[in-house]
Amino acid sequence: QVQLVESGGGLVQAGGSLRLSCAASGRSFSMYDMGWFRQAPGKEREFVAVITWSGGSTYSTDSVKGRFTISRDNAKNTVYLQMNNLKPEDTAVYYCAARRGAGRKYDYWGQGTQVTVSS
Repeated sequence: QVQLVESGGGLVQAGGSLRLSCAASGRSFSMYDMGWFRQAPGKEREFVAVITWSGGSTYSTDSVKGRFTISRDNAKNTVYLQMNNLKPEDTAVYYCAARRGAGRKYDYWGQGTQVTVSS
């Protein structure tokens, strides 16, 4: 069982930056790939980025490439999402999630943190 708690959301002007954190408790955090997702009002939840259990590989959706960076610190049981050059269309609730490996579904989800980007 893994419990996930996001933090770091808030209100920022377009062009600004935020760093989201997702703290995990429970066993074997380092065994899980970690992903970030987001859901804007009236829209489906969408994938943002993923990092493998070792941190050796990352992948992000095209709309955030070059602006968002996912990283993790297994010693701190934490995954991060550094978001730079934020745009109003990045406004959403951001969720972190854990899965046991590529192709597996995400079994554990956090409660989400709101990010609002003003123009």
